[in-house]
Amino acid sequence: MIVYQATKEEFSNDVLTDKIEVKILNFFKKHLNQNTSKQEITSWKNSMQYMDRVLNDSSIPDDCGIAIEYQLPQSAKRIDFILTGLGDNNDEYAILVELKQWSEATLSVKDGIINSFVGGNIRELAHPSYQAWSYASLLENFNQTVSDDNINLKPCAYLHNYNADDVITNEHYQEYIERAPVFLRGDAIKLRDFIKQYVKFGDTRKILYRIEQGKIRPSKMLADNMASMIKGNAEFIMIDDQKIVYETALGLTRKASANKKKVLIVKGGPGTGKSVVAINLLVEITKKGMLAQYVSKNAAPRAVYENKLTGTLKKTVISNLFSGSGAFIATKSNTFDTLIVDEAHRLAQFSGLYSNLGESQIKEIINAAKCSVFFIDEDQRVTLNDVGSLEEIKKWANLANADIEELELSSQFRCNGADGYLAWLDHILQIRKTANTSLEGIDYDFKVFSSPAELKEAIVEKNKINNKSRMVAGYCWEWNSRRNPALYDVVIPEFDFKMRWNLTTDGSLWIISPDSINEIGCIHTCQGLEVDYIGVIIGADLLVENDKVLTQPLARAKADKSVFGYKKLLNEKPEEGKEKLRSIIKNTYRTLMTRGMKGCYVYCVDKSMEEYLNSNK
Repeated sequence: MIVYQATKEEFSNDVLTDKIEVKILNFFKKHLNQNTSKQEITSWKNSMQYMDRVLNDSSIPDDCGIAIEYQLPQSAKRIDFILTGLGDNNDEYAILVELKQWSEATLSVKDGIINSFVGGNIRELAHPSYQAWSYASLLENFNQTVSDDNINLKPCAYLHNYNADDVITNEHYQEYIERAPVFLRGDAIKLRDFIKQYVKFGDTRKILYRIEQGKIRPSKMLADNMASMIKGNAEFIMIDDQKIVYETALGLTRKASANKKKVLIVKGGPGTGKSVVAINLLVEITKKGMLAQYVSKNAAPRAVYENKLTGTLKKTVISNLFSGSGAFIATKSNTFDTLIVDEAHRLAQFSGLYSNLGESQIKEIINAAKCSVFFIDEDQRVTLNDVGSLEEIKKWANLANADIEELELSSQFRCNGADGYLAWLDHILQIRKTANTSLEGIDYDFKVFSSPAELKEAIVEKNKINNKSRMVAGYCWEWNSRRNPALYDVVIPEFDFKMRWNLTTDGSLWIISPDSINEIGCIHTCQGLEVDYIGVIIGADLLVENDKVLTQPLARAKADKSVFGYKKLLNEKPEEGKEKLRSIIKNTYRTLMTRGMKGCYVYCVDKSMEEYLNSNK
């Protein structure tokens, strides 16, 4: 999606008449349905004046294409400035320019990371050359037109306020500077020459239009690329905050010792790349000859990843890479260099088949490793037994005298990169108030169906494309087929709708089994995983009265262990119990409704909920 698009001549006129930042802002509001800060508006005005000076050369044709704030496919990230045109032999080029207002920076020992004063503080940031290169890689990976039509992407960075020093162009960053040159204050002519080296003629072939309208490749899924990643291939280019988390975790792993443990807590919502960073860390730390494991409470992600690795490594090697969260009760201190805990919000207090062993899974994990990395989203705690919280992790880390660092992932790669959809979901489920009160202008396929049979039909049709669409539901129906396979579980008679829960045949591998489109999943077999399209049946545990979203734990199935013991909790601590139950039920649907990378289709048992969703789309 392009916020501002023009020819070089039109762009120059908008700068000359002091309209450029106003036009960008108007397009920004119209196309992205967002407002922005005064600081960003000022940066548009300043940076575009500098770019206009760079382009003020008759050798750069007036009919070159200009795009400003191009939103990358499947992401909320935007490329600051793109110039398109033709080169010698009619080759097609797109010059990608990452613009920065920086005036100073300091070196970091971390790969591709630099420190600069941004947003009122010194922060760790991706080096501008790394950022420009990584954005170009994302565009090439996701936009099929770019690769099919051989559009040459030439990334670079322009820091027009930055005086040359031995930091920004330090040899430490040379690998990325070679991939994406960095231009500083006084380098306008050098940047101009860089552009002229490739672009000799205007955009007569509508390169910008074709990029904008280009076919988007199917999103990569982590599970599908496990084998390649284990072999050391960079299947996922980490950008911005992902790169910072990755390099920080590697640095802590190197520094950690038995006498000084390290704990890294990484907060991040659905689709921010927690699992991608986690698996990349597992691969890199193992490759360096250190002992690491990927840990998760939920068995489904581990089962899927191990299944995808079958045939590439020995079974013993595969099993040694992955572990459940309750496996460290008797582990000797500091056995592991690093334990990488995904979905840490799902950690329980006790371990064992009957949840009666140990003192705390968090304590046991920190004890077993010199370095522990916890990826957490507190809004995905979905059972009364989930104790994984920022506060709880810090408590046990402090008791172990560990150094604690906190970071956050915000780059959105699920839900078609639509941060707006996630914010709308939080608002609509009344988890928290946000500015996103509707889905207007949000590029995500969300539909409400009046019939579960029609919902299933739509999901089955989507699944025919690549076997990456599934049905899930809130746990409001008993598991009758467990004892009698001839029976159905999720039964809605008025629509002649009936499906079985998934666990009987495929177990934790339900989400990738070819036949599982005919079964319906629950929170326990999809959390931590993703599909292209998710169909969600919202049960009677979530309803609406007078525009207030209410929860009804009594509507949950008796077999659902996630709210086991809630009556006792309500008797002992009524207010705390009610709040916990509200949070669990809402978090469950928030999690289910964010499994789809491209779309979410829903059916509501409660007709008031259906009307509420439709009226607030």
